[in-house]
Amino acid sequence: MASVSSDYEELKIRFLKIYDNLALDERTKAIVFLGDEPMSWKLARDYVLFNPKKGIEILDKLKKLSIL
Repeated sequence: MASVSSDYEELKIRFLKIYDNLALDERTKAIVFLGDEPMSWKLARDYVLFNPKKGIEILDKLKKLSIL
């Protein structure tokens, strides 16, 4: 697993900018799966801010999906 790096910080900032501009009801919709667990924007935000290990996984997936 990658360590928290400048690339992670850049993706984190991009994610948070997108999140901040979402309508409130949009934040509850799933955007990515970790394993078989769906992640809403809100849950993904919590992981990105408070759990860098899962946050890295989420941001990597969102980057691969061209969301970030």
